[in-house]
Amino acid sequence: MRLPEDFISELKYRSDISDIASSYMQLKRRGRNLVGLCPFHGEKTPSFNIYTENGSFYCFGCGVGGDVITFIMKIENLDYMEAVKFLAQRAGMTVPEDSVDDSMSKLRTRVFEANREAARFYYSNLYSECGKGALSYLHQRALSDKTITRFGLGYSPNSRFALTNHLKKKGFTDSELLSANLVFKARSGNGVVDRFYDRVMFPIIDLRGNVIAFGGRIMSDQKPKYLNTSDTIVFNKSHNLFSLNNAKNSKTTRLILCEGYMDVIALNQAGFTEAVATLGTALTAEQATLMKRYCEEVVICYDADEAGQKATARAIQILRNAGLIVRVVTIPDGKDPDEFIRKNGDKGPSMFKAVLENSGNDVEYRLSKLKKSCDLSSPDGKLSYLTQAVKVLCAIDNDIERDIYASKLSAETDVEKNTIKEQIRKSVRSKQYKERATEFRKLQSDISGRDDKMNPEHHKNPRATVAERNLIAYFVNNPDKLSLINSNISADDFVTDFNRRLFDYFFSRIKEGKEPLNALSADFTSDEVSAIIAIISRNSDVAATDAALMEYISTIKEEKIRINSADIASASDSQLDSYLKMLKEKHQ
Repeated sequence: MRLPEDFISELKYRSDISDIASSYMQLKRRGRNLVGLCPFHGEKTPSFNIYTENGSFYCFGCGVGGDVITFIMKIENLDYMEAVKFLAQRAGMTVPEDSVDDSMSKLRTRVFEANREAARFYYSNLYSECGKGALSYLHQRALSDKTITRFGLGYSPNSRFALTNHLKKKGFTDSELLSANLVFKARSGNGVVDRFYDRVMFPIIDLRGNVIAFGGRIMSDQKPKYLNTSDTIVFNKSHNLFSLNNAKNSKTTRLILCEGYMDVIALNQAGFTEAVATLGTALTAEQATLMKRYCEEVVICYDADEAGQKATARAIQILRNAGLIVRVVTIPDGKDPDEFIRKNGDKGPSMFKAVLENSGNDVEYRLSKLKKSCDLSSPDGKLSYLTQAVKVLCAIDNDIERDIYASKLSAETDVEKNTIKEQIRKSVRSKQYKERATEFRKLQSDISGRDDKMNPEHHKNPRATVAERNLIAYFVNNPDKLSLINSNISADDFVTDFNRRLFDYFFSRIKEGKEPLNALSADFTSDEVSAIIAIISRNSDVAATDAALMEYISTIKEEKIRINSADIASASDSQLDSYLKMLKEKHQ
């Protein structure tokens, strides 16, 4: 069942999208709208727009759009009903439960409850007879009981049914446990078995304090060393970070990005509560965007081995693309943070602080790596170093910063600074040309409709699609034109199915006296909502006159009865008559 229309209207009225969004990001006024750096993808130039007149948002960079409910769904990773409840609680409203179909919301709640109960079970086992080995392992890693409790660490017993039996006694079903990925189906096909067994357990907690997943470390040489929860309805490993729930409260504008759970926990115990880690995957653009909400600078603190260095190089670019300042820590003797702090005992925290403060930025790190790999005493080595260094410097946006590093390169290589700067300029021009070419190809694709997934008929009917979009945007922004539109065109006149569906939807709502965009989040998928807001925002400035409206209608009707040359042979007499009649009327 649908939520009452008046409830949604009141909820949106009390949940001004400008106020809601500004609590997650910085916004600036631009005319009637607000703009800012998109919270859903990394960018350096603001492309995220809030349209205050209709309470919608749209990002011209990543194509995400919607209303305030959609915004909360995306930024808090909630489903529709959870987002509504989130906003209702904030606004002091009560959701009319009789109208709610929240089966998915209830399942999510049960998954959260199962995870929380599993975390309690694992923790209790750690301090039981069966968990002595695991507790000893954690103590050997220099973790205190206070730290163990703070992170809720635990132990999954060496049994394939321990957690399963425990949770079933608590009333959880096989289906709920499978949805949480705490179990998987037995090979025999009868029942389920525990996913984690005989491992030290690390609960993964989201920003609202929910246990959303687990990581488990084996204490032997078996593989895999770490086992992580797969993606579920409450967890996506590419969109979350371990210990961000702690780091967001640290009194600093930076985050320390580590490779694994133990590094993060060791740093937290040493007083560096801003440490976070990815969850069994390489750093993603989504994680970088998430970090940008809570910091201005990220310090990469990966292992010094070859894999760690490759991961560092990749992470630098992702973090820079997200608009973050990046520094890189190089720990002495190739140790990881956990080992470095343990090896130095009581001095460990202060020594790590010194290493942290002496860390260079990402440019210095990359240039240092290049320099070590090249023999500057030979012409070939010097040329190789300069060629690769120029590529690094051309990625810097700040001209002053480029100039500083050009001076350093000149001093290191005895090559004229102006020569180096000219090479940088050439490289920058080449990069800009490639970027413009990419933008041009994207624009061509947008115009042609080749990649229009929402409206696959766009590519074959570009003229009709543009006119249909203009008409829809005009109609939504000018609902008082209902009578004029109704007397001149109907949904049956539309050429493309998707736009026909939108016109019919908005026509019905406006005819019933409802606000056109009020129920988008309930009536369309997330991708469809983005496509709809794109149509309205991109076409909001089209000519809003009766003459322009009639031109859109005329174009749609022409395209509707247009007969391609390939279709003439198979056209019926009535189709040909209609086509000829249209041509005569057009040229009278």
